[in-house]
Amino acid sequence: MSSIPLRVVESPMDAATLPQNIEAEAALLGALMIDNRLVEDVMVILRQEHFADPLHGRIYAAILGLCDKRMAANPITLKPLFEADPALQEMGGASYLATLSQSMGGLIASRDFAKQIYDLALLRELIRVGSDMMAGAADMSTEIAPLDRIQEAEMALYKVAEQGEVSGGVKTFAQATREALDMAERAMKSGGHLSGYTTGLTGLNDKLGGLHKSDLVILAGRPAMGKTALATNIAFACAWRFLQDQALGIPEDKASGAPVAFFSLEMSSDQLATRVLAEQAEISSEKLRKGEIRHEEFAQLARASGDLYNLPLYIDDTPALSIAALRTRARRLKRQHKIGLIVVDYLQLLQGSGRGSSDNRVQEISEITRGLKTLAKELQVPVLALSQLSRAVEAREDKRPQLSDLRESGTIEQDADIVLFVYREEYYHSMKQPDPEEADKFAKWREKAEKVFGLAEVIVAKQRHGSTGSVPLTFHKMWTKFADRAPDEYMPESRD
Repeated sequence: MSSIPLRVVESPMDAATLPQNIEAEAALLGALMIDNRLVEDVMVILRQEHFADPLHGRIYAAILGLCDKRMAANPITLKPLFEADPALQEMGGASYLATLSQSMGGLIASRDFAKQIYDLALLRELIRVGSDMMAGAADMSTEIAPLDRIQEAEMALYKVAEQGEVSGGVKTFAQATREALDMAERAMKSGGHLSGYTTGLTGLNDKLGGLHKSDLVILAGRPAMGKTALATNIAFACAWRFLQDQALGIPEDKASGAPVAFFSLEMSSDQLATRVLAEQAEISSEKLRKGEIRHEEFAQLARASGDLYNLPLYIDDTPALSIAALRTRARRLKRQHKIGLIVVDYLQLLQGSGRGSSDNRVQEISEITRGLKTLAKELQVPVLALSQLSRAVEAREDKRPQLSDLRESGTIEQDADIVLFVYREEYYHSMKQPDPEEADKFAKWREKAEKVFGLAEVIVAKQRHGSTGSVPLTFHKMWTKFADRAPDEYMPESRD
């Protein structure tokens, strides 16, 4: 192997040498010049800035440029491009290119060299981020805002971690097929219909196949329809199934449940926890809030609390979150707790990046929904976002929601993979109660009230991967809990 003159590239931040392997860079460049076909193997991993030696980075970029034009990249074709390069002249001019091409070491290990160069570049970037964090924390000339600086540091660190996912981006059809088969295998082993994470409701699982990675699911409805109740039911079911799958020794990548991050912009964490406890202990949440429960009910509640102690459900109740802050917090939860589902309650309470964006609410909602969809793809998790419906529903005789009822519907409908509406006819029927003195009308009203009592449905208005339609459910109002409706069976609740 020919001897290659090497330079040590010093750290601009400190006297110590940064992590680097200049010899590996030189050997890789030599291999690329000898066999241009190797470019296709390494270009998906390496970029110009990953080289510790800027000269090596420029040579690499020039090789890629020539190959892109279907020209041979060798010392002769590269020479005219570097005649005015002072760093190359320092190394002996065009003879340095020839010396690089005489190295055979990179031919048999080009991908290994590329991977090591890339890994060392990540370490250098990590050092740079750490240095910037120290400098920012020590800078007293600007307004002191520690939380802002922590958030900036987290974003910078996550970008470094994100860059480390070399396997992302382009996938071969074989890889994509393997993932599709894995999904089908999970559905088969779950007894059919469930290829994503469970919603806890058989009817909804059958219709959707579960909640799938990278999907943005919008769950919308008018006030009092039970949006938050359904979202907490789904969040609990997904987290609880994860615990069950762990107990059975099912690997995380094969599990039908996952840890859940619940961003509650409307309710506090203790209110949300009270709801979940009431749902699972089957105790009236209203009685629970007022303290009107019996000793045996309290014991029931304590048992449920013990069962749920290790539930991987993480609640963030920070009000008025921006979409940028939510994404930062979600990344942190993904890194720390490996969350597999994100729930946002609700979309219209999030803020965009601009302070004056309230002047154009449609544009702000567009930024928020696009941000949530990007987050779902970036973290490879389903994002379930709740949304309010416009009052147009109330003006119609048929109160079943439609896609056009979504507030600022254009962008929400466009970015969502699935749009679900919660509808309870019981709620609207109760508002039509006639005067009891009008016996005939009241009797008819009461007869229908008994028929629709506790009945609910989830309308699948949009589904990118499947059919639309309606899923019948039962709503236990006392416990704010949804359940599968038994076929052809009317199940009234007891009225206390």
